[in-house]
Amino acid sequence: MFKRPEIIEFLDNSGKEMAHRIPEAGSGEFRLGSQCVVRESQEAVFYRDGKAMDVLGPGRHTLTTQNIPLLAGIVDMAFAGEGTPFKAEVYYINKKTFTDLKWGTKEPIIFRDSELSMVRLRAFGNFSMKVVDSLLFVNKMVGTEGKYSTGDIEGFLKNIIISRLADLLGETMSTIFDLAAKYDELGTLAKARFTDDFSKYGIQMVDFYISAITPPEEVQKRIDERSGMGVLGDMNEYMRFKTATALGDAAKSDGGGGAAGAGVGMGAGLGMGMVMANTMGQAMSPQAAVPAAAAAAAAMVTCPACGKTVVDGKFCPECGKPLATLCPACGKPVPAGGKFCPACGAKLGGGTKCECGADIPAGSKFCPDCGKKVE
Repeated sequence: MFKRPEIIEFLDNSGKEMAHRIPEAGSGEFRLGSQCVVRESQEAVFYRDGKAMDVLGPGRHTLTTQNIPLLAGIVDMAFAGEGTPFKAEVYYINKKTFTDLKWGTKEPIIFRDSELSMVRLRAFGNFSMKVVDSLLFVNKMVGTEGKYSTGDIEGFLKNIIISRLADLLGETMSTIFDLAAKYDELGTLAKARFTDDFSKYGIQMVDFYISAITPPEEVQKRIDERSGMGVLGDMNEYMRFKTATALGDAAKSDGGGGAAGAGVGMGAGLGMGMVMANTMGQAMSPQAAVPAAAAAAAAMVTCPACGKTVVDGKFCPECGKPLATLCPACGKPVPAGGKFCPACGAKLGGGTKCECGADIPAGSKFCPDCGKKVE
C-alpha cells in the first residue's frame, strides 16, 4: 500500500524522463493538506478515478478543495476534514528542452536525381523537442505508464521525420550536388512540416538539424572520379606536368655514384623526359591527325563527268559515270587526257565524237559517257 506523503515531489537524476507517475504502480492515498512541490521545469497533473483534476504549475501547492476546486465535487463531503484521505495519481511532466536526440534512415531513400538518375540516399542528424501541453501528452503518449523517457518516444518521432523528409527532398531538390548549399533551407522547411505532427501529441520540435545526406559508397567513388577529371582539365598541360615531375625525380637519382654518376643520371633523365615530352606532345597535339587526314584526302578523286570530288573507285557515286577512261587495247583504266595507256603503251585518242560530245576512243564500241553504241 502506498503511504500518504506529507510532501509530494519528483527529481529526475537521469535527465531523460519526460513523465513520472507517483505512485509508479496503482493508485496512492493522498491527504488534503499535503504539499505538492513543482519545479520551474515541471508541471503536475492530478488524476482521480481516471479523470484529470487539475494541472499545477511551478511552486508549492497545498492539496485543499480551495487550491484545487475540482476536488470539491470528488471528495466525499462526509470526510471533508484536513486529514481526509483520497486515492489519486500525480504525473510529473518534465517541461525542459530535450536536446541531442538522433534521427537517421534505416533504409535508403530512393531519389530521382537529374544528373545521376536514380540514387539511394541515407540521411542523419539531430533534433530537440519539449512538452508544451502536459495533459494532452499524458493522455496521448504516456497513458498509465509509471515512467516515460525520451527512449520511449524517440523511435516514433524518427519515423515521422524520415517520412516527411523523403517527401520534402522529392519536392525541393533536383540533384544531390546542390545539397551542401541547402542544408539550412531543408532544415527550416522540415521543421515547419513537423509542427503539426508533433503538436498532436502535445510536443513541440524546438530545433532540427541535418548533419549529412549521402549516396552509397560506390556512387561517392564515381563522383570523386568525375571531380578528379575536372581538376585535371587540359590533358596536354597535365602530361607536361607529369613530364616535369619525372625530370625532377630523375635529376635527384644517383646514376652511378658521385658527381659524375649524378651527371650521367641527370643526363639520362633529361633525355628520357624530352623523349616522353615529344612523344606525348605529338600524340596529344591536333597535328597528329594530319597524316591520317592527308591519306584520306589522297583517296579522293575528281569525276571527269560531273566534276565533283568523290571517293576513288570505278564509278562516280554522284553521277554513275566511270571515273577513268578504259584503254581500248587492254581494257585497263587510263588517266583523263592521257595520250598512251600506262599499262600496255597503246596510243590513245584518234577516235570519233559521240552525239553527246564525248570523245570515243579508237576501237571502242560504246560511248564512255552516255553508253550509246558506236555505229
